[in-house]
Amino acid sequence: MGFFSKAKDALTGQAAAAQAAAQQGQGQQPGMVHVQGAGPIDPAVMGGPSTRSVAENDPIWEPINGVSLQDYADWAREAQARGVNDEAGLITIAGESGVSAADAKAALDGWVARMGQSMAVGQQFRKFLGY
Repeated sequence: MGFFSKAKDALTGQAAAAQAAAQQGQGQQPGMVHVQGAGPIDPAVMGGPSTRSVAENDPIWEPINGVSLQDYADWAREAQARGVNDEAGLITIAGESGVSAADAKAALDGWVARMGQSMAVGQQFRKFLGY
């Protein structure tokens, strides 16, 4: 079976599962962070970020070097208010909160990587930003 056949089969299976869950009312389980507006196809099949719901206690939400997603969003909101648009400026803002430059850099890189794994993380980040 070729790559495209496998991808097509996976996409078809995911679409069917999503449709069945929606019909059974299981699409919005409590204790989960859901991706809003996600279609029936999960881009993770092709290497993109997943649209699957993520449990609130999943390790993807754990702070990185002591920095939570909420902390990152707070810094980003402050950066927007100040007109800061680069990583160095964001790290400076993190330093004002008592976070070392090394921990801030690791957290920024880590949260961006997690957003690349799951759209739920990115949507939660935007929610924390107030969007």
